[in-house]
Amino acid sequence: MSTETLERTTPSKGKPKWLRVKLPTGKKYTQLRSLVDKYDLHTICTSGSCPNMGECWGEGTATFMILGNVCTRSCGFCGVQTGRPSSVDWAEPEKVARSIKIMDIKHAVVTSVDRDDLKDMGSIIWAETVKAIRRMNPDTTLETLIPDFQGIEKHLDRIIEVAPEVVSHNMETVKRLTREVRIQAKYERSLNVLRYLHDTGVNRTKSGIMLGLGEYEDEVLKTMSDLREAHVDVVTIGQYLQPSKKHLPVKEFISPDQFKKYETIGLEMGFRHVESGPLVRSSYKAHKHIY
Repeated sequence: MSTETLERTTPSKGKPKWLRVKLPTGKKYTQLRSLVDKYDLHTICTSGSCPNMGECWGEGTATFMILGNVCTRSCGFCGVQTGRPSSVDWAEPEKVARSIKIMDIKHAVVTSVDRDDLKDMGSIIWAETVKAIRRMNPDTTLETLIPDFQGIEKHLDRIIEVAPEVVSHNMETVKRLTREVRIQAKYERSLNVLRYLHDTGVNRTKSGIMLGLGEYEDEVLKTMSDLREAHVDVVTIGQYLQPSKKHLPVKEFISPDQFKKYETIGLEMGFRHVESGPLVRSSYKAHKHIY
C-alpha cells in the first residue's frame, strides 16, 4: 500500500480557518427556524448542528431522522446515542410528512438510526414514511439515506418499491479503516447494497465518505473507484470532525485544495455529481442530486 498521505493540517495546530463557518442567516432560514421551534420538529440539521443548515434551509432542503434517536450500532465516528432503542412509533410516518408540509420543504432527505433489533430492520417504517410524505407533499422530492439493513434484499426491496428520487447509503471510510470506524458494518456489504439498488432500477444512487481518519490518498481513490464500479451516481466527500472525546480522534484536517482534487478526479471517473469540501455532509446540496 502506498504511504502517500493527504495534504493536511494536524489537529495539534488547531482547527484551520477553512472550517470556520458563519452563523446561518436569511429570511427562509429564519422562517424555518421559527417553525421548528414552534412545532418542536426534529431534524438532523438542528440536532446535529450541521454547519450547512442555513444554506440548505435557504434552498428549501432539510434532513429528518426516523426510528428514534438511539442506534443499535456503535460506530466510532457517530454522535448518535448507542443502546436499546424504544419501541417503533407507527405514527411517525405521518408526523414526518406533516413536518415537511409545515416547513414547506421542497426536497426532503430522510435518514435513520440502525435498528438491528427489529425483524424488518425498520424497513417497513421506512416505506410507510415515504408513502406518507408522497400523500401529503406530492410536489416534494425525496432522498432516503438508508442503513445497510444487513444486506437483506427483501428489506432493501421495500425502499426500492416506493421509489424515492435518490437512494443513498454511506461507505463512510476506506476499506482498511472500516472495522475501526464502523465496527458492525462491512465494506463489501455496503458496496453490494449500492450495487443491488442500481441493478434493481433505482433512479439515482449516492454514497459519502469522510476524510481525516488516517486514510491515504490511494485508498480514497480506490473507494471512489469501487463506488463507480457499483454504478453509484453521486458521491459526497467531507472532513470528519470528532463529536466528543469518546469518539475517534481527527488524525488530520484535509486542505480545500485536496478536496478539489478529489472533485476533479471524481467527475473524470464518471460520477454525475461530486460534492467535495471540508464542510460537505451527506445531504449537502442534496436537491441538486436528483437531476
